Amino acid sequence: MTKPQQDHAFSWRRQPSHRAWLDAEFRRLLAFSSDPRHPRGGFAMLDRDGQAQIEAPIHTWITGRMTHVYALGHLRGIPGSGPLVDHGIAALTGLLRDEQHDGWFRSVAAAGETDTTKDAYQHAFVVLAACSATAAGRSGADALLEAALAVYDRFWDEDAGLLRESYDRAWQSAEPYRGANSNMHAVEACLAAGDVTGDPRWHARALRIATFLIDEVTRAHGWRLVEHFDPDWQPVLEHHRDEPAHPFRPYGTTVGHWLEWGRLLLQLEASLPEPPAWLLEAATALFAAATSVGWAADGQPGFVYTLDWQDQPVVTARMHWVICEAIAAAAVLHERTGEAGYEHWYRTFWDHAATAFIDRQRGSWHHELDPDLTPAAGTWAGKPDLYHAVQATLLPQLDLAPALAAQLAPSG
Repeated sequence: MTKPQQDHAFSWRRQPSHRAWLDAEFRRLLAFSSDPRHPRGGFAMLDRDGQAQIEAPIHTWITGRMTHVYALGHLRGIPGSGPLVDHGIAALTGLLRDEQHDGWFRSVAAAGETDTTKDAYQHAFVVLAACSATAAGRSGADALLEAALAVYDRFWDEDAGLLRESYDRAWQSAEPYRGANSNMHAVEACLAAGDVTGDPRWHARALRIATFLIDEVTRAHGWRLVEHFDPDWQPVLEHHRDEPAHPFRPYGTTVGHWLEWGRLLLQLEASLPEPPAWLLEAATALFAAATSVGWAADGQPGFVYTLDWQDQPVVTARMHWVICEAIAAAAVLHERTGEAGYEHWYRTFWDHAATAFIDRQRGSWHHELDPDLTPAAGTWAGKPDLYHAVQATLLPQLDLAPALAAQLAPSG
């Protein structure tokens, strides 16, 4: 693909001093917790000081994300990261794995109780972790990736070209709900799988998911992302109206996902030999919509968490992952188009992150803020993991494709 001529003289991303700052923030994030491991296995959710919350369940999605993060750390030459990747692999092949029915449990509680639900969302992070660990050359990662991809096939609905949401432990009953969030993370997982394995069917699946959810449904709703669907993939716009701040399935439309999809669409475009033109169109439209109706939607700085279908704020908390995805979206759009407006937003978003979210006293980033930008815990307590913030420091420095770990892996 031929890129437009770009003038990067003014670009922060092209300045060695800014890249040094990004690298320093990457290292600071990985140093946040002196020991993020749970004594029973896997990674614990972290509190505001980086201490492992050993009384909380051990979640597959947290363990998958942190294994991915430490694989990136190992590939960036951060001492101590490799053994943490191995710790994650051990949990994903042991404690969290369902040896009887295959797949991965949602969580294992500290006292031993197990949530046996099989979620597409959780499994996306198992695939991502396995891909990154494989790219990092860690022992056992190849076998984990082979197993993860075989299980991931169970969620795939070939007729719909999308993933079903969840199953019971024995894979006998599928949940009637269908969700865009799990399918969005499936795009990330599929891109990583295609890059690490060389199998083009994973990129093809990512395109099928994006085509329906973005080019068809989101386009039809004025570039407002629909998150919730019934079993026939018909939008359910009133889902969780009575639980608007649900951590995974909030009511309305989640602005941060507009930005995250924009970033993923351009990574998908760069991964395909003959990408459709709508990928760039949709990425720019989603970013424009997010910045026009989601930024300072309630008159206060930052992105609100959710909007209703009249673009009115519903949950006005500011989530750290949203500004992380805004940074990444602005970076990739500027890389792809060279347009100065994206550089402006890139700087604006980093300024907001630096002044409001980055916690220089206790480490890491505040995961949630009130509209007045004071730390809050309405949806998330503590600072559970590092995934979004770490990627925000890497995506501006790397190419659009392949996936992060595949880019960082030594060649030859």
